[in-house]
Amino acid sequence: MALDRAVADYLRHIAIERGLSANTQAAYRRDLEGYLAWLGAHGVVEAPAVTAAHVSEYTASLRTPEGQPVRASSLARVLSSIRGLHRFLLDEQLVEVDVAREVRPPKLPGRLPKAITIDQVRALLETTDGDDLLAVRDKALLELLYATGARVSEAVGLNVDDVIDADIVRLLGKGGKQRIVPLGSFARDAVDRYLVRVRPVFSGLGRSTPALFLGQRGARLSRQSAWLVLQRAAERSGLESHVSPHTLRHSFATHLLQGGADVRVVQELLGHSSVATTQLYTLVTVDNLRDVYTQSHPRARWTAGGAAPQA
Repeated sequence: MALDRAVADYLRHIAIERGLSANTQAAYRRDLEGYLAWLGAHGVVEAPAVTAAHVSEYTASLRTPEGQPVRASSLARVLSSIRGLHRFLLDEQLVEVDVAREVRPPKLPGRLPKAITIDQVRALLETTDGDDLLAVRDKALLELLYATGARVSEAVGLNVDDVIDADIVRLLGKGGKQRIVPLGSFARDAVDRYLVRVRPVFSGLGRSTPALFLGQRGARLSRQSAWLVLQRAAERSGLESHVSPHTLRHSFATHLLQGGADVRVVQELLGHSSVATTQLYTLVTVDNLRDVYTQSHPRARWTAGGAAPQA
């Protein structure tokens, strides 16, 4: 089979059978168009003619192109597209071997999660003080996000019945996994106030729904709306760094570890399947300790002129 036809069939497969998003489909298309162009320039136009050497050579060409080299994250995405194509060709029995099976994407550098300080969280939450209906709802939402470390999708997916015994919330995480997380007194008070004063008003403006957090028209609050709530609060609090709902999740974990919480407990609270993911936050706290030590200890750093500080 001709490669261009094989790629067209594969793109149709990921769109219809796998249901990938339009943006993901567009990324796959761009990646594979570049791959096809390279193969064509090397005289390879039929699917069975592609070898493992071709895949390796193309990968090498992306690592050291003319001009700016491709970033590791971009290279990993391109290889994912190529590996998916060749798996598809083998599954469809269009080739006898998956020539991309042994090609491994580059190891991406670990990115430490970003957290804001406790004082910054406090300033952020204080921007929602007030008796206005939206302010009361926004306070409850932000307090809950920080108190539980919930993902924004988990927070907006909450139903009223998921608030158990006033101080415990049941979150539905990735893969449909449920976990129970304490709510904390500040979040509990904010949620109680919202349930009593605001939710009945908003609920009366729309169709009946079990959702905990509602918009002004009575429908379940969307992730985008929750993101905008946080953005407005961040702007009012004067936070210059980018703040997202995940920032509160990162801050939740970081502040727990700084306070002495065991990493396994934090793992359970966050709903991480692997403790290795949670351990990223321990690196954040170590960096913070190092910074504080360097700034505070009289013999931890040199003066600007290169001389040792006086004891």
